[in-house]
Amino acid sequence: MNSHETNVTRQTFDNVMVPTYAPSDMVPVRGSGLEVWDQAGKHYLDFTAGIAVTNLGHAHPALIAALGDQAHILWHVGNGYTNEPVLRLAQAITEATFADRAFFCNSGAEANEAAFKLARKYAHTQFGPHKSRIISCTHSFHGRTLFTVSVGGQPKYTEGFEPLPPEIAHIPFNDIDAARATIDDDVCAVVVEPVQGEGGVIPARREYLQALRDCCDKTGALLIFDEVQCGVGRTGFLYAYMGYGVTPDVLTSAKALGNGYPVAAMLTTHAIGNVLTPATHGTTFGGNPLAATVALKVLETINTPQFLARVQQAATVLTTMLENLVRDYPQVLSHVRGSGLLLGIVLAPAYLGRAKEISRAAEAQGLMLLIAGPDVLRFAPALIVSDAQIEEANQLCRRTLDGFLTG
Repeated sequence: MNSHETNVTRQTFDNVMVPTYAPSDMVPVRGSGLEVWDQAGKHYLDFTAGIAVTNLGHAHPALIAALGDQAHILWHVGNGYTNEPVLRLAQAITEATFADRAFFCNSGAEANEAAFKLARKYAHTQFGPHKSRIISCTHSFHGRTLFTVSVGGQPKYTEGFEPLPPEIAHIPFNDIDAARATIDDDVCAVVVEPVQGEGGVIPARREYLQALRDCCDKTGALLIFDEVQCGVGRTGFLYAYMGYGVTPDVLTSAKALGNGYPVAAMLTTHAIGNVLTPATHGTTFGGNPLAATVALKVLETINTPQFLARVQQAATVLTTMLENLVRDYPQVLSHVRGSGLLLGIVLAPAYLGRAKEISRAAEAQGLMLLIAGPDVLRFAPALIVSDAQIEEANQLCRRTLDGFLTG
């Protein structure tokens, strides 16, 4: 029997996988656009996009074609050589953003790891080793490596992994006074998500990001925007910083950059990026021809005025739909927050802590939803979502909440 014909089920996960996740009982096996089918053939409307990854939906024809073509040409060469797809991607992404230089890797954690190493290296080179402290926000999420999880502001993810890397501090998100009081001359970097994703779908205020920019300019610290979740069109701009009008020194991008093919980028300027000289950092698979080809097609597809305008239009429709849900189910739902097509509904006080329960009930109705902590339902559909699909999600949400209240 061929390995791909072996019968596997959700139980197989419990038997052979390290239990770092607690996945749903249903196993998705096929997707098209925002539609997904499980092993039993049941149909779902996917409003998760693989946690804001499949921004162009499942099995997008242009991405299939690009990946298939490249698969016949060149897969991997190692970083003793460069390759044409990664150079084309680097040209395109720097032309589309503030950046002059790009470093490609495989995941958001790796992109942030590179950003934090860059910040330390740059500060040591320009100012000396005393300038090494990294400031991030409480409830932030920046990855799962020991360094990035320590910079992240959620202690539950670092418990049991001590001792943690030193010289890291956390300040409240959107608190300008705390930022000004904390960002001193010993700080090498300030990292912030323009929209906190895992922390509860909370957008930064423009004044807050501008205050961070001012503090970094004053102290010589680098301002890092973690756009792993909110980037690549998710907010209705190619990157969220463009909507805020506040430009970072370093930006990290992953998730949607490959629409599910693992690829990530750290973007920065000539002056900063030049400190990462040969042998100071690297990765075996980062920027390989397959990943770079897919990412370039994603970038070309999303970064058009028409596409981004439709994202903003769809965001308005989805926001209105969610606000109407809150109006009609006030006993369960409190308020809507977020940006673009990254939106959250905060649960009402009586239902705090039950977001996972509600998302599981929605899945039973055929709607795949995310949570952002125990108190927030997170909606992150593919950016190609139609008004009809938003209405379908509306009906499924109402059926879910009706059943939840009567059950």
